[in-house]
Amino acid sequence: MALLNNEKCILPLSSIAELLTTKSRTLKMYEEKGLFPKKQNQTKKLYSITDVRFIAFVHYLASVKKINANGIKYILEMLHTNMDEKNRNEFLDIVESKLEKISTNDVEDIDNFK
Repeated sequence: MALLNNEKCILPLSSIAELLTTKSRTLKMYEEKGLFPKKQNQTKKLYSITDVRFIAFVHYLASVKKINANGIKYILEMLHTNMDEKNRNEFLDIVESKLEKISTNDVEDIDNFK
């Protein structure tokens, strides 16, 4: 049995939207605002399992906590500049466990993300 490579970019936004029970357009808005991990040298934008954790966090901040794009950028910048990878992963584990407790009915898509 092969081990999973969580860093391999294999998922399109449409699949991630389905996983998060949201609209692809909502995720594309986040992407256009620069809230997702940068993808270089890819003609088709694909994301890794690790990226999905950040995308889910961004979606949570925007749709549940109602934080705007600038606020989310600031939070993500703080995560990247003040936490090493181990601490970031531990933090995202905590966020994931909290997200699992939230019903998908509690998370609404936002059409006018600012």
